[in-house]
Amino acid sequence: MKANAIHPAVRVGHVHLRVSDLDRAIGFYRDALGLGVTADGREAGLDAAFLAAGDYHHHVGLNTWESAGGTPPPPGHTGLYHVAFVYPDRRELGHAVRRLLDHGWPVDHATDHGGTVSVYLSDPDGNGVELYYDRPRSDWFDAHGRPVLKNDHFNPRELLLHEGQMG
Repeated sequence: MKANAIHPAVRVGHVHLRVSDLDRAIGFYRDALGLGVTADGREAGLDAAFLAAGDYHHHVGLNTWESAGGTPPPPGHTGLYHVAFVYPDRRELGHAVRRLLDHGWPVDHATDHGGTVSVYLSDPDGNGVELYYDRPRSDWFDAHGRPVLKNDHFNPRELLLHEGQMG
């Protein structure tokens, strides 16, 4: 490890998003994505909510502190491009796509990046959301050790064909 390098065990713990309508945002992250509400700050007078997969305290924080009733930033402005959620395998990503479709939520597109397979969509406030799974690490690099970089679009419904399969 380089002397000034960040420790390799550091990871992104959560993302906290400004939203315009807390109930609508909770509905998306809870119902369409399937995260569980771990805390609703409104019970303590705080216009925020926290959601997670499993038993983590929160992967997503939502608030309307400076954004209640607001609009998404216009194109050409800086800000969050997307938040990404890693699924354990293709089958679970297929389940996620099924859940989105069952809740009437559109998927913008799906892309095979080589080392990862991703679907992209936007939340109700226009924040980009990526759902993906990693292929085995051995598939991330070509025979010369260079990263495999692709941008091959495919129909996200193809993932539904693999919902019952592992890997």
